[in-house]
Amino acid sequence: MPLNKYIETMLPAIESELQRQVARLDEPLTRPFYEMLTYHMGWTGEGAGPDVTGKRIRPLLVLLVITSYEMKWLHALSATAAIELIHNFSLVHDDIQDNSDKRRGRTTVWKKWNMPQAINVGDALFVIANQAILDLSKNYSADVVVRTARVIQNACLDLTRGQYLDMTYENRNDLSIDDYWKMIEGKTAALLSACTQIGAILGAADEQTIEQYRIFGRDLGLAFQVQDDVLGIWGNEALTGKSAASDLVEGKNSLPILYGISQKGKFAQRWAASAIRPDEVAEVAQMLVNEGAREYAQREAERLTNRALETLEKINPKNDAGKALEDLTKKLLNRES
Repeated sequence: MPLNKYIETMLPAIESELQRQVARLDEPLTRPFYEMLTYHMGWTGEGAGPDVTGKRIRPLLVLLVITSYEMKWLHALSATAAIELIHNFSLVHDDIQDNSDKRRGRTTVWKKWNMPQAINVGDALFVIANQAILDLSKNYSADVVVRTARVIQNACLDLTRGQYLDMTYENRNDLSIDDYWKMIEGKTAALLSACTQIGAILGAADEQTIEQYRIFGRDLGLAFQVQDDVLGIWGNEALTGKSAASDLVEGKNSLPILYGISQKGKFAQRWAASAIRPDEVAEVAQMLVNEGAREYAQREAERLTNRALETLEKINPKNDAGKALEDLTKKLLNRES
């Protein structure tokens, strides 16, 4: 079964499970609060629909790994919901911390309902995620449920570490590319690594393979973030749902920008002088191209993707779910949004 067929089969089940979990708040007294969550998840409100729900990459990774062990992926849906809800909790809080007014082309929760309510929305998503993990007990042993929960909680702690570094880095002008890798290992790689690791645990893989899947997910996450950094400067705004100018205007410490600073050329001089204005974004982005920053970042994304694929080849997952995992990895590198 090719990747698209897996997506067509699994995505409706993932979405249904997410809606079932979030419906814990669907009560008369808290219905407006519940609707804040459904709005953020892309199910309700202006512009709602598949284009704004997100790609559900993380749940798909879990289920593809499980399927490669010929286990019943339907039994693991609550775990996929937990991971996707954790991801979305972090997005709600990130939007507040980054002062972002758009998410996937729509007004962010904090901008629409105010900051205190948005914090509560993020907290609710986090709590429901933890409740969803416990639903695994219907199909898995207590030991497996506890181990899965531990992986998710460790990933959440890594998320906070990465976010701390990201916010701390905003006030520094002495960052190196090594600092960047430490940050994104927490912010992005941790949760993708948890996905593949959990898939192996729920697929009843041996310990060595579980560890290999953890490494595979980590490298995939690193590659995913680097590609996101490229799109944050040179992406198509209509496809990404956010301004491609935002990373330069907001002064983000992305990989192309840190590389450009390290070259100590025209870009570094302009970056140090003052904040980048929206009207000069095209010119500054071209400076980065001229100094090799775009090429460097794309090369790093390709290197990390190849490293992930090499690990996957060592694992040698059985049946066509393994091929779908490989196809998904390649698709993430070549994405435009």
